[in-house]
Amino acid sequence: MFVPRLEKFLGIEVYATSSSGVGGVIRQYVEDFLVEEILVDGSKAAISQSEVHVEHKPLGSSTVKNRYLLCVLVKRNWDTFLVLKAIAKQLDISAKHVRIAGIKDAKAVTAQYITIEDVSSEEIQGSRVKDVEIYPIGYFRRNFSSYYLYGNRFHVVIRAITHSKPRIRERVTRIVEEFKTVGGVLNFFGHQRFGTTRPITHLVGKSMIQGDFEKSAMLFLAKSNPHEHPESQRAREQLENTQDFKQALKDFPIQLRYERLMLMYLAKKPGDFIGAFRELPAKLMRLFPQAYQAYLFNKFLSRRMEMNLPFKKAEIGDYVVNVERSGLPMSIMHTVAKAETVTDINEAIQAGKMRLAIPLVGFKRHPSQGVQGEIETKILEEEDISPQNFKNEFVPEISLRGKLRTATVPQSNLLLDAISEDPVNPSKRKAEVSFTLHRGSYATIVLRELMKPRNIIKAGF
Repeated sequence: MFVPRLEKFLGIEVYATSSSGVGGVIRQYVEDFLVEEILVDGSKAAISQSEVHVEHKPLGSSTVKNRYLLCVLVKRNWDTFLVLKAIAKQLDISAKHVRIAGIKDAKAVTAQYITIEDVSSEEIQGSRVKDVEIYPIGYFRRNFSSYYLYGNRFHVVIRAITHSKPRIRERVTRIVEEFKTVGGVLNFFGHQRFGTTRPITHLVGKSMIQGDFEKSAMLFLAKSNPHEHPESQRAREQLENTQDFKQALKDFPIQLRYERLMLMYLAKKPGDFIGAFRELPAKLMRLFPQAYQAYLFNKFLSRRMEMNLPFKKAEIGDYVVNVERSGLPMSIMHTVAKAETVTDINEAIQAGKMRLAIPLVGFKRHPSQGVQGEIETKILEEEDISPQNFKNEFVPEISLRGKLRTATVPQSNLLLDAISEDPVNPSKRKAEVSFTLHRGSYATIVLRELMKPRNIIKAGF
């Protein structure tokens, strides 16, 4: 089956399903992509203000004087890091005092929990940020983190579908059945992990772990792409030709905020590329090597699928992880399938107590063994990369120890909520779908299976 070239560039080289997709376009409007965060205790951050207090199960007592105010943040068309910075500026506090459990889609309407340190609910209610609402819930005992995150519920409108209503229903039904046969959705890192219109995040990360920060910086700043705004393209191309950071600071559009942070530093210290990267939020800087880690994982997963290795059972040498009662995998509770244990392990997988896992490469993570290990070794050789490259003595904050990620994510709750005529695309249909994914898994990976788009960018990914 045809896979777009852009996806292959991100290591997403296969589909889990062979049925034809419905086509169409997502994110034609920001409101077509809704994301609501779910915590491990079942609390949901609802987009509608009237639902926030109804659906929330208190995590901390508002009668106890704690330092961390728990809120629901609803944002429209905002990058997560930028909205946190804007909130902090409005409250006149450090952005480090605003904590989240997970990064959310930018081109979407999203609701998530945040904690804000040492502020009152009155101060929150008095803040104003465009297209952002913050609803205080109560007080929490500590800073928020991914530890409390279960996953996200997605509500997505797929527009401009040319097929009939019965054909749409038939295709979606078949794909959902195929997910069950495979053992779930392949747990690829999604397109936004790398940047869809300018997918260079993993390339920047590879140069970082190889210790070439000048190359990393120039990729991030000067590597242009025909799908971005012409003004941005021209500014990047000019910088690539001149290496003039002071002029670039004048040329780069104001919306390229992160690039401008680095350029301001390089205009003063043109040779200190490590220092320039440290001008970025720490989480953002770390995202670059993590993106390369994600790219390698995608390659490992694609190659396993291409070799027709199973996902609903383990082969000798495969990693498997335990599964909590909630269904979340426990990556620290893992083992390797051996000849004497593989039968018991596969019984546990069938019972939903274990799940197949593949390494995220790091300096402390051993590769798989058996056939899957051979796949990983071959790809690392092709990339000319060693796990030890992920330990950086000069910039220790970007070092990655490595961990395990499940090869699939369960998908038994995908609903085709409605099919109707699409008023904004005459003579075409729209389909409304909803589904829940565990933390760290990507809605676009489910949607690419449903849609089978030929052009990722035109399809709205």
